[in-house]
Amino acid sequence: MDIKAVTVFCGSRTGLSPLYEQHARELGTLLGQRKITMVYGGGNKGLLQVVANAAMHAGGTVVGIIPEVLVEWQNQHEGISELRVVKDIQERKKMMYDSCDAVIVLPGGFGVMDEMFEMLTLNTLSTHPKKIILLNTAGYYNHIIGHVNHMQLQGFLYEDWRGSLKVCNTPFEIASDLDGGKS
Repeated sequence: MDIKAVTVFCGSRTGLSPLYEQHARELGTLLGQRKITMVYGGGNKGLLQVVANAAMHAGGTVVGIIPEVLVEWQNQHEGISELRVVKDIQERKKMMYDSCDAVIVLPGGFGVMDEMFEMLTLNTLSTHPKKIILLNTAGYYNHIIGHVNHMQLQGFLYEDWRGSLKVCNTPFEIASDLDGGKS
């Protein structure tokens, strides 16, 4: 699959481990260097800001999609290639899904969990079969992975979750997926 655009879901905070920022920066740089358009939530705080700035600095194209309420709170990133303002979170998520070939999930909070699980659900329903990559920086998602595996073992998933969600521990592991397996 030729990946031209990737949606990145990540936190509007940086978290406690410096590795979260480091991996966000490395991922943004990889996307920018590979000329893969990065689509993200349009924010200028936390890991959102770090990954967007790194992609821009590496010569990439960054498209932010932000709901009106966050613009009212002045959380938008003005230094990216394009900022699209939409009515609400639902419109934002749909536009982010429709604008990408794959999704990468970095550490984050409730919003990131919502976005990731919605994408997994859409993949299960075959309405949006996109590659979803979970960046498990410093084991951040170990508990979620364990629970998803538990759902599988208890018979609540229709197919093996590993077919819908690839887990990587570093941005460099993701590089081969971005290059179609050539890295």
